Amino acid sequence: MISEAMQKAMNDQINAELYSAYLYLSMAAYFESISLGGFSNWMRCQAMEEQTHAMKFFDHISERGGRVLLQPIEGVATEWESPLAVFEAAYGHEQKVTALINNLVKIARDENDNAALNMLQWFVDEQVEEEKSADDVVQSLKLIGGAGHGLLMIDRELAARAFVMPTATDAA
Repeated sequence: MISEAMQKAMNDQINAELYSAYLYLSMAAYFESISLGGFSNWMRCQAMEEQTHAMKFFDHISERGGRVLLQPIEGVATEWESPLAVFEAAYGHEQKVTALINNLVKIARDENDNAALNMLQWFVDEQVEEEKSADDVVQSLKLIGGAGHGLLMIDRELAARAFVMPTATDAA
């Protein structure tokens, strides 16, 4: 059985993950509006990944006899100054999500909830990858000055990203 404290924290995390998906969809729409389809693809893949993360928390709560309580999703930004500004925002957002995951780990430790700790370890590892992925694009955009042929090269590179649905063992 999941504790009330862990259930509440994970319900809050479901909301945070769905907010993340909504934010990345907004970023994809921004990139579509400035004809950067590869950048948009990267953000669409990221949005799908965040939805998958929300469902992992949803399933964990349900499997442990808890109750999922969905909350309203806050509005997101819709405009940015540049592709660099978008990816800096994405990187900053991932740092916030990392802090949320770290807080969940603390709650799980305080509650002596080994099942949650086991599941959360996947998210700890995932956040290292999430931050690096966004920061890699930030650094590339800084190197090219955010414009010109370099921007088009990065757009092509980001167009190659594909969302891969995790298997059941990925977050067991």
